[in-house]
Amino acid sequence: MTTYVTTPIYYVNAMPHLGHAYTTIVTDAYSRFKRLCGDDVRFQTGTDEHGEKIAEAAAKAGETPRQYVDRIAATFKETWPLLSIRQDYTIRTTDPDHIQTVQDILQVVHDRGDIYFSEYSGLYCQGCERFLTEKELVDGKCPDHLVEPKAISEQNYFFRMSKYQDWLIDHIQTHPEFITPERYRNEVLSFLSEPLEDLCISRPTSRLTWGIPLPFDNKFVTYVWFDALINYLTGIGYPDGADFAMYWAAAEHVIAKDILKPHAIYWPTMIRALGLEPFQRLHVHGYWNVDATKMSKSLGNVVRPKELVDTYGVDTVRYFLLREMSFGLDSSFSADAILARHNADLANDLGNLFSRSLTMIDKYADGRIPECCAGFLFTPEDQELMSAMASMVAQYREYMENFRFHKALQAIWEVISLLNRYIVGNAPWELAKDARHGDRLKMVLYHLAEALWMIALVLKPIMPGTAEKMASALGLQKQFADAGIDAVGQWGEVPSGTVIDKGAQLFPRVEKKAGVPAAPSAGQPLVPGKPEANIGEGLITFDQFKDVELRVAEIVAAEKVAKSEKLLKLTVKAPEKRTIVAGIALHYTPEALIGQKVIIVANLKPAKLMGILSHGMVLAAKEQQADGSERLVLATVAAPIASGSRVA
Repeated sequence: MTTYVTTPIYYVNAMPHLGHAYTTIVTDAYSRFKRLCGDDVRFQTGTDEHGEKIAEAAAKAGETPRQYVDRIAATFKETWPLLSIRQDYTIRTTDPDHIQTVQDILQVVHDRGDIYFSEYSGLYCQGCERFLTEKELVDGKCPDHLVEPKAISEQNYFFRMSKYQDWLIDHIQTHPEFITPERYRNEVLSFLSEPLEDLCISRPTSRLTWGIPLPFDNKFVTYVWFDALINYLTGIGYPDGADFAMYWAAAEHVIAKDILKPHAIYWPTMIRALGLEPFQRLHVHGYWNVDATKMSKSLGNVVRPKELVDTYGVDTVRYFLLREMSFGLDSSFSADAILARHNADLANDLGNLFSRSLTMIDKYADGRIPECCAGFLFTPEDQELMSAMASMVAQYREYMENFRFHKALQAIWEVISLLNRYIVGNAPWELAKDARHGDRLKMVLYHLAEALWMIALVLKPIMPGTAEKMASALGLQKQFADAGIDAVGQWGEVPSGTVIDKGAQLFPRVEKKAGVPAAPSAGQPLVPGKPEANIGEGLITFDQFKDVELRVAEIVAAEKVAKSEKLLKLTVKAPEKRTIVAGIALHYTPEALIGQKVIIVANLKPAKLMGILSHGMVLAAKEQQADGSERLVLATVAAPIASGSRVA
């Protein structure tokens, strides 16, 4: 079997952040899993380096576009080893072979009659670098950049994307696995229910020169998306390279939901126009939010991967991101959440289990994995453990194959919990007191070593460093390099007599530093002692405060958001009606909210949560309870007051 899996190529108008890290860790974990399954794997990432925003960012930095992209692209490439990313190839859209491939493809599509020249008038958003339709606007503005697009009339080249609309609809409907999770498949089909416009694929050099020139008209450069998407072909040697022949039929792309349309509509139709079969699967994940707000450089709540690794360690970061986010849905990041995962799941559960098991093997078996006593009957506890391990690996394979990483980790941690109970139930320290229980003691210790070996193997794609440490401590580092997923669940594979090495703790506890906020808000540092920006040691000016428009709002309707435990969709009057999505479902029922007057941030940039456009934020106080849970209380008013009143 072959696997070809890609990240999107990251736009170099900003430095790497948590969103880039998550996508790349997901892709790396999947590629490692497929290698564990015995596949021949090709994993590609890269950087997108052309377009108007790049030229603009370079000018602001006082650099040429080439100097700018070389500098920022290097920071992406330097970030991946910090996160234990092991890609096979890193592509840049400024690479000469990519430029040539783009021009060759443009010429082919042009010669086939699917590119034509025309004049177009439309609403152009420079931030999006594309024309927007009236339906995409919110109150006449781009919903992402909150600016009114400019009306532009200019001559350009267009790709006959509409020609392939019926084919694309049929392909999506007959290949349900083509876009996953299903919510995004449905979103694309909904978009395709309206007539598809042709795609403008050029920009005149009078407006932009930083791009790939069209091979048939050097007065124009290529639209950045038509350039960028072709990287998936360039990287494997399209059209006649050996890697292209081997890997393209197995192509899978991993992206965030904000670039769904180019990957689910532009890209398949471009591939079809070339006469190729489309990629196999498109995997779409959600956003990392802070207090239900998408991370934003302007808000100062951007999380940098290096800071996280420096504070918590690379495998904690990888575990947290894969465990905390349900792939496809949005998730929330906070310093408290990653600290809790580190100390509870990794230090307490896995770390303590591993440490106490090796300590007992060292103490009661002279530091060697004991023999599995032939002819000794398995107890019900042994059989439960063996059955649970077999069930875990079956679930693990299914979940990892379908990008349900949090479920795969849940299945592993259920076995870890069972192993802790197995130790308590069999009490090796008691068995060691009586020589008559010697065979049973050996059996228990052997089962612990065998189970920990299997856990190391299934953790190999997720926490490669930790898995390697576990295998080395068990004395099985040579077997670890070559072992595949089929070795999990095969009892008796660990050689008796193997010398162990207790070594250091896998995950020393990390203590919370004084002064670190329990749940950082937008603008607060997410990593202890690592603020994104220093504004007078946390103080803001009165003018800055005035920019935040707080208003009284009456909740007139409330309902749960489908497939979300935390979110409610609220309709509020302030005084006009608006929709706000709030993460309060664990603390308030919809019916209890009707008629309440709350405080909202009225001038917050609209953001999509679970497919719902939210216009504002409801304020609430958060309190940490003694049991570790959180209590959330909405900010309200003390006396009757008209909806829409300004809070000053």
